[in-house]
Amino acid sequence: MRRRLTVTTPCEQMEKAVGKNHRVRLCFLVSLSVLFWLFLFYFHFSVLGSGTINESEKSSLFQSQSSMSSQVPKNHPKNYPFLRALRTVENKSDPCGGRYIYVHDLPPEFNEDMLRECKSLSLWTNMCKFTSNAGLGPPLENVEGVFSNTGWYATNQFAVDVIFSNRMKQYDCLTRDSSIAAAIFVPFYAGLDISRYLWGYNISVRDAASLSLVDWLVRRPEWNVMGGRDHFLVAGRITWDFRRLTDQETDWGNKLLFLPAAKNMSMLVVESSPWNGNDFGIPYPTYFHPAKDSDVFTWQDRMRKLKRPWLFSFAGAPRPDNPKSIRGQIIDQCRKSKVCKLLECDFGESKCHSPSSIMQMFQSSLFCLQPQGDSYTRRSAFDSMLAGCIPVFFHPGSAYAQYTWHLPRNYSKYSVFIPEDDIRKRNISIDERLSQISPEQVGIMREEVISLIPRLIYADPRSRLETLKDAFDVSVQAIIDKVTALRRDIIEGRNDDDFVEENSWKYALLEEGQRTVGPHVWDPFFSKPKDEQRDSGGSSVEAAKNSWKNEQRDRT
Repeated sequence: MRRRLTVTTPCEQMEKAVGKNHRVRLCFLVSLSVLFWLFLFYFHFSVLGSGTINESEKSSLFQSQSSMSSQVPKNHPKNYPFLRALRTVENKSDPCGGRYIYVHDLPPEFNEDMLRECKSLSLWTNMCKFTSNAGLGPPLENVEGVFSNTGWYATNQFAVDVIFSNRMKQYDCLTRDSSIAAAIFVPFYAGLDISRYLWGYNISVRDAASLSLVDWLVRRPEWNVMGGRDHFLVAGRITWDFRRLTDQETDWGNKLLFLPAAKNMSMLVVESSPWNGNDFGIPYPTYFHPAKDSDVFTWQDRMRKLKRPWLFSFAGAPRPDNPKSIRGQIIDQCRKSKVCKLLECDFGESKCHSPSSIMQMFQSSLFCLQPQGDSYTRRSAFDSMLAGCIPVFFHPGSAYAQYTWHLPRNYSKYSVFIPEDDIRKRNISIDERLSQISPEQVGIMREEVISLIPRLIYADPRSRLETLKDAFDVSVQAIIDKVTALRRDIIEGRNDDDFVEENSWKYALLEEGQRTVGPHVWDPFFSKPKDEQRDSGGSSVEAAKNSWKNEQRDRT
């Protein structure tokens, strides 16, 4: 038997030095003292020391999952470090089971410092007022009665970085224990970062924050759990600002989305690439940011009851420098029509930069034309749907292949699709095409648009909706579903060996359970150029540049 020397020896030694009356009491006190020190040493090395002494053990546990299916036997699921997170779903008494989000505590240089230096965020616009009110911007006065009395702000179209991060602070299932997290959020203001340096800065400056962020992330144990494939971040700009193909100084943007580590992460942008699998489209912010559910219900009821004297309308400027643009023809058709309302958004047209004028026009129209902007997408599409106006799209990349989390896959339920070539080559009359839709069908489509409003807007980050899910909620749940499905695939040994990244837009349109893609009617719209130096269908880089230049029109 093992001798308990640390307990018995001191008492035996005391018998020789003290009398019998004091021996028992003194022995008891000495024993307590010894036990106290034993407990203290145990606590120090086993508990407090676990963060340092066992760091190597922790690192080995959080192995990269990039080749998990080949490294870990299928019959040993206990070896997966994310298994605990998956098991939280089984706890029916936990309302957050399977929904926990862990947020990285980034150094302030990646977010808060940018807000303190808000004057430098844009070459033409003072972003300080637009980053106020948790990213919503200054309140809008309801002078003309176009808005509700509360919840309306002069929100900048590129403010999603700040709005989303502040909404995350109100998320009801945040956790400080990354081992139970369904996904991990990286609060890096990627859009604000690149907006500072898009014009007039060399590639070293443009890439600096992205490289520094990746370096910081890959050193974290949370990253090694899945090699970053459970991480996501948000950038309120179009994807082309983050996809510089070469290191030539004349090339546009930074290379965040081409960094090897960043390719594993999911990046939520207001416009994604049809040909890449690591970015996902989320709505542009509108001017409406309700603080409670009743604000949304009241607005929806109001949009249902409005009289709409115009059959269709268009707010925008022509693109004379872009021979592929159909905007000039759309403007011509609108001018000639007696049932079209036009707001020409050239530099001299101030009404086109007035939220009140724009929303008033959309509210008075049955259909709102939404051709491509400088790139595939435009904020106007979401402003028009907020007004209960049925959008008319001319390219599937403007909405259908972009916002698959937020919009129905059956696009005919809420919109009208007129292929660009029908306008460009066949000179189809928009007036005639829309007039053919029966009033009953128009009513059904408008109701569908109005029902979509909650999931297309961002609620006020300083409050929380009770029953409705806004664009933030929809996006977070989509990321959780994506990561959860990936983890289950890893455990069950399923690999996407046949995945073709160039067809990413097709995969986004698949129904639940589908994994393979084939020919699609929209293939001509997304045919990639053979020139490998162009990742844009021939226009994305120039589109990004034009988008940046045209921000001058938003100066206030």
